Amino acid sequence: MDEVNIKARENGPYLIRGTFTLTDADGNPYTVQGPNVALCRCGGSETKPFCDGTHRTNGFAATERAVAPEAVPEASA
Repeated sequence: MDEVNIKARENGPYLIRGTFTLTDADGNPYTVQGPNVALCRCGGSETKPFCDGTHRTNGFAATERAVAPEAVPEASA
């Protein structure tokens, strides 16, 4: 399987590189592939879940940064 990379763009979409499966709220899977696919983070896109560039005009400003997940203790056998 090819590696998939996800990058949060500064005040923009999630940029995904690689082939992946996107499952909608009804459980319908869509295989998405391309050199880059942008998923909306601002909530304003008319083509959700894909980005249409609306973040540039709706004042979207991402304040969060990726935080390392808390360590999960290993289950005891």
